[in-house]
Amino acid sequence: MLFILKALGVYVVWYAMYHLWLLPDGRLDEFISRNIVSVTAMLLQVAGYEVFAFDRIVGIARANGLEIIDGSNGIETIGLFIGFVLAYPGNAVKRRLFIPTGILIIYLVNVARIFVLAIIQYHWHSGFQVIHDYTFNLIFYLVVFAMWVVWAIKGNSSAKDADAAGTDVETDTVAASGADT
Repeated sequence: MLFILKALGVYVVWYAMYHLWLLPDGRLDEFISRNIVSVTAMLLQVAGYEVFAFDRIVGIARANGLEIIDGSNGIETIGLFIGFVLAYPGNAVKRRLFIPTGILIIYLVNVARIFVLAIIQYHWHSGFQVIHDYTFNLIFYLVVFAMWVVWAIKGNSSAKDADAAGTDVETDTVAASGADT
């Protein structure tokens, strides 16, 4: 129960910070969205497609483009992921490495999602909306869940191994430090 409350607390703080400060400012969303467009355009060109890309829109020639809006750039999902990792006990050093790795994975999954959606838009326009609305949302959240499971198993593994060996390993937990970061 404590994990759920902590994860919810971190997510609420992130959500408020994002919607009250970062989203109105717009620079982070603009940077991430434009970056996703340029990387996706490059990958589509490497795959042999004739591509158009401008501002936050990318697509394959003679098909509709995809606009990478604020809700589609993965920033809110990153907040959810970070909340899970911060809320669950684990080794502080591993946490500092795992969070940037997870952010990179979320970014790459999102680029892959936009890449595949552009191809679906080009080859199977009638199936685009269902794939966009349901399939990729499910995949995206399954990736975040899988990373949390990896964190739950591996994030505190050195402490478990040390306990079994009778040694003490400092972990970033409420029990060990009195406060969780």
